[in-house]
Amino acid sequence: MTPKPSDVWTPERIEALLDLPLPELLWQAQQIHRAHFDPTDIQLSSLLSIKTGGCAEDCGYCPQSAHHDVGLKAGKLMDLELVLANARAAKEAGAARFCMGAAWREPKDRDLDAVAAMVEGVKALGLETCMTLGMLQPAQAQRLADAGLDYYNHNLDTSPEFYGQIITTRTYQERLDTLQAVREAGMAVCCGGIVGMGETRRDRAGLLAELAGLDPHPESVPINALVRVAGTPLEHAPDLDPFEFVRTVAAARITMPTARVRLSAG
Repeated sequence: MTPKPSDVWTPERIEALLDLPLPELLWQAQQIHRAHFDPTDIQLSSLLSIKTGGCAEDCGYCPQSAHHDVGLKAGKLMDLELVLANARAAKEAGAARFCMGAAWREPKDRDLDAVAAMVEGVKALGLETCMTLGMLQPAQAQRLADAGLDYYNHNLDTSPEFYGQIITTRTYQERLDTLQAVREAGMAVCCGGIVGMGETRRDRAGLLAELAGLDPHPESVPINALVRVAGTPLEHAPDLDPFEFVRTVAAARITMPTARVRLSAG
């Protein structure tokens, strides 16, 4: 079904949401939340870096980029048993979802057997599984889906207009192409962005408009607050008003009613 114009979340409509008095914005978000979720239920997730450092991308926020000198030594893909030990510890600590991230621009086909075994092992522990491995080709997405991967994380990071000031080695469309491959393989999408990178409120509205405009919108939407790391281009990014973070989370809840909106730091 094609949405009516009044159903489309444009950047202008979302910016108007973000401009609301804070109590009104929170009230609207809370009503949406209670219509779709148990208001007392919070899902805890754990993220493990299964391959750290040496990434070919130049994302300005990321200490794992080979373009930035942060004193991080690139490592190899973690052994399966160590991944499973971390997953067991996460479950014992209360996590219901376990996400595994590799600092790759994109996985090589030769890596897929190893990461597929990780998916299968973590699922056998009774945890939801999520991976973030960079860009995927359709056949790679299908391989992960066949292994039983529940969610694939691939963030849009920011608005299309601001994106080029943060990343130059991967286009916005390439991110959207990976999300399409994930959808077509039958996996759920985990996709959000980062705030506090020097973007404007309009950029935050633009990011949410892109996310809400995906059909369907992501089932999982992490809203990350930038962690500034010395040696990255964004180490001196200006402070973000904490209430602006709250407003962004509230607007994400309103524009994507059935998504798990996740509070993250990255």
